[in-house]
Amino acid sequence: MKQNNWKDRLNVVYSTNPDFRYDTTETEEPDTLPKEKQILRIQLDKRNRGGKQVTLITGFVGKDEDLQALGKFLKTKCGVGGSAKDSEIIIQGDWRNKVLEILHKDGYVKARQ
Repeated sequence: MKQNNWKDRLNVVYSTNPDFRYDTTETEEPDTLPKEKQILRIQLDKRNRGGKQVTLITGFVGKDEDLQALGKFLKTKCGVGGSAKDSEIIIQGDWRNKVLEILHKDGYVKARQ
């Protein structure tokens, strides 16, 4: 028996196509790669930040909760604030060398500046 949920049919008035499938707009997050396979890039960024410097870590592949956990770990180790979203971790200030050292000690061998 088909699932007949009216919320899945929002914004569709009528379709004559018998094979029509409603777009549920749910995207599946990719599985988190192991630490040794993550290719992380560490860089200094000053654009659109009011002249402030931030350390930007990009290239994380995985679930959002794992990104949040890594971001929290790095912020705690550096003793500063920041954020983690959209596969990027932002650490306030210029912490490139310390972040690289922390990531290498934690098992992220492909992290680079």
